[in-house]
Amino acid sequence: MATIRELLSDADFEEAERRKLPIRVFRDDLLIDSATYIIRFTDTTIITQSDVSDVTYHSRRECQFYELRK
Repeated sequence: MATIRELLSDADFEEAERRKLPIRVFRDDLLIDSATYIIRFTDTTIITQSDVSDVTYHSRRECQFYELRK
C-alpha cells in the first residue's frame, strides 16, 4: 500500500528531488499533475518533469504537493 505525505518545507522538497520520489500536485482540490518528479525548486516555484519534454512550473503558494512511497 502506498504512503502519501504532504511536502511542506524545503527539506521535504529536497528529499523528494534527491530520492527521485514521484509526487502528485493539487490546486483548488483538483489533481493537476500525477506521477511527476521534482527537478528543481525555489522559494516560490516547484518545477516538475514527468517526461522528457514535459516540464511544468507550479506555484508553491497555490498548489499542494504530496509524495508517494510504496
